[in-house]
Amino acid sequence: MSGVTVIYYTTARGENVIVKFLDSLSETAQAKVLRIFAHLEEYGLTAIIPYIKKVIGTDLWEIRILGKDSLRILYIIPTKTTILVLHGFKKKTQKTPPKEISIALSRYREWIMKNS
Repeated sequence: MSGVTVIYYTTARGENVIVKFLDSLSETAQAKVLRIFAHLEEYGLTAIIPYIKKVIGTDLWEIRILGKDSLRILYIIPTKTTILVLHGFKKKTQKTPPKEISIALSRYREWIMKNS
């Protein structure tokens, strides 16, 4: 798979929640996340395989970004050439918190309704 288009989820009011999440991070953390998104756009999902895993029991995938803060980006693949970034958070526990998964799934359902 070559590059993919990265789409950031926006609310019905037009708020880009991913940009808001990125703005809350340190410059170093922002750079790491944006570098991964750039790799996705240029080379596709295979370029970041060491950093991704499937969220069991859902259609979601998780990008793991290590560093001072462990960051997680939840996304879904609506088409072969597109990923939809739904949610980002600082991970503080071993497992992905159900609340964070629920937020991402809710946003995905909203996105489907808006784009049907």
